[in-house]
Amino acid sequence: MQEPKKIIAAFIFEILGRPPKHIENSLEKLIEDLGKINGIDILKKKIHKAKLIKKENIKNLFTSFAEVELQADDLNKIFSIVFNMFPAHIEILEPKELILKNFDLSATLSALTVKLHRYDEMTKTLIMQGNILAEKLKECSEKKEKRIITENKLKKLKKIKKNPMKKIPNNNKNKKKVKISKKIKK
Repeated sequence: MQEPKKIIAAFIFEILGRPPKHIENSLEKLIEDLGKINGIDILKKKIHKAKLIKKENIKNLFTSFAEVELQADDLNKIFSIVFNMFPAHIEILEPKELILKNFDLSATLSALTVKLHRYDEMTKTLIMQGNILAEKLKECSEKKEKRIITENKLKKLKKIKKNPMKKIPNNNKNKKKVKISKKIKK
C-alpha cells in the first residue's frame, strides 16, 4: 500500500492590537504552538513588523502578519489549523490533487458543524446579555434623570425658603410676586 502524501500549505496569520511588540510576540507564540502539533512541521516562517493602522476612527492600533509554510501529515491537520487558529489565508501548495475519503470528509464537516453551533450559541448569548445590559442602562438613566429632577426641585424649594419674596414663574406670561407665609403656632 502506498504511503499517503504529506500536504504542504502556506498560511497567513494576522493579528490586530497593541502594543506593537505584543502582537509580534503573539504571532511568534502562535507559530511556535503550531509547530508543536503532532504531524505538523514548520518549513518557513516570516513575521512582519507591526504597523500602525492609519484610519480616521482608529487610534493607536497596530497590525502584523506572519507567513508560514508547513508540512502536514494529512488534510485533517490542515482543517484543524483552519478551525482552531483562524488564518487570514491558506493555499495548498502540494500535492496538486487530493483524494478525500468519505469518512474523512464527514468527520471534517461534523467538526465544522459543531464549531458553528458553538459560535451561534455564543452569539445568541451575547446578544441576549447585550439586550439585558441595554435595558438596565436605560433604567439607570431614567432613575438618574428622576433624581436630577428631584434634586433641582429641592434646590428651588431651598431658594424659596431663603428668599420668600422670589418671583415664581407661572404658566402665564405674567409673573407674580408671592410671599410664602409661615405657619404660626398658637
